[in-house]
Amino acid sequence: MKQSTFLAALRSGGIQPEDDAEIRLKKSLLVFATGLVCLGSMLWVFLYGQMGPQFSVTAPLVFQLLLAGNLLLYFQTGNFNFFRYSQLALFLFAPFAVQWSIGNFITASGTSLWGLLAPIGAVLFFGPRESIAWFIAYIAMTALSGFFDYFLAGNQAGSAVHIPVQTSVFFFALNFAAISSIVYLLLRYAVIEKDQTQANLARTHQLLQLEQEKSERLLLNILPGPVAERLKQQSQTIADGFADVTVMFVDIVNFTRVAEGMTPQQVFSMLNGIFSSFDELAEQFGMEKIKTIGDAYMVAGGLNNESSNYTRAIADLAIAMRELLQRDFSVNAMHLDVRIGIGTGPVVAGVLGKKKFIYDLWGDTVNLASRITSEGVPGMIQVDETTYQRLAEHFDFHPPQTIYLKGKGNTVVYRLLGATGTSNGEASALTA
Repeated sequence: MKQSTFLAALRSGGIQPEDDAEIRLKKSLLVFATGLVCLGSMLWVFLYGQMGPQFSVTAPLVFQLLLAGNLLLYFQTGNFNFFRYSQLALFLFAPFAVQWSIGNFITASGTSLWGLLAPIGAVLFFGPRESIAWFIAYIAMTALSGFFDYFLAGNQAGSAVHIPVQTSVFFFALNFAAISSIVYLLLRYAVIEKDQTQANLARTHQLLQLEQEKSERLLLNILPGPVAERLKQQSQTIADGFADVTVMFVDIVNFTRVAEGMTPQQVFSMLNGIFSSFDELAEQFGMEKIKTIGDAYMVAGGLNNESSNYTRAIADLAIAMRELLQRDFSVNAMHLDVRIGIGTGPVVAGVLGKKKFIYDLWGDTVNLASRITSEGVPGMIQVDETTYQRLAEHFDFHPPQTIYLKGKGNTVVYRLLGATGTSNGEASALTA
């Protein structure tokens, strides 16, 4: 099990699935930097070996082994915090140790310059603030080396290994080129990875926006816009009182009898076609669909700051719904008829529940509209007294009738024929 875990860490560069984007970038950068420095130390070993006994390969070889061993330890343990501290410490101190073993800045061709990888790496692997201490340590080590080289130059003159000027210049150029290349490659890698991460975040953000828009549309299909906005911003119960709202119920006549000989899919298709058409009409007239209850459809006006003529708009909507079923048999293939009831007055509106919630209306106005509907005549639109008073100037009605409603007693209702000047023919037919 441990071996398989180690191999998995080796393949992934020590990155774990639970790591966030920042940690992933830091881990990949440090593993990449370790690889580059190992290549550089291999070059040291090779070149120092070619120079003969005047250069010892022990120091760069030990440095390379420590780097590789620390990397393998990280893959084995997964302790990234220890890995980055210990690896940066090797980056910082090992080059100075190699330089001191060779001689001074000149004879070692500025080997200590490799220590600059520690503060640069600290910026990438820790952050700008944490890198300050590493940079101070690098400056202190450089100053200490300069101090020793300056004040002990006389004592070193007799014992220093003689290095030809050409060789010293070659290694100076090599060290500068190597460090410059590693720093450039690290920064380039960091920018590429950062850009890739930002691109992934942008794509993720775009997908989240699309999902949010879907959720918004779904929420607006369930709740009125202002209510949906309030529900998102607060967790309190939403319940409002409205002094004046026009409520309409549309009930399909003999639906149960018609549905008896149909399959569930056919019943659903029939209802979905009719109610979807009603939804389009409700949106067209600016009214708020409240819910469907079996074969009944409920809509209201005056809830969301609609125009002051919402009662008239409800009446126009009722006529449009009735005419749709009478004329469009692609929607109403079974030639179904409806009863429609409209009531106007105060209501209470709110959101029920926390799961599978619904926006609903309560009050005497809702009960009145519902009972007017159930006591209506197929194909007719019945309204209460308040609704009639608002519509009488613009619509034609049958003479008032008194019907008995359970819980309300005798109630005066009016049967709406149509807009004034367009309902004479219909009125004659219904009277006959």
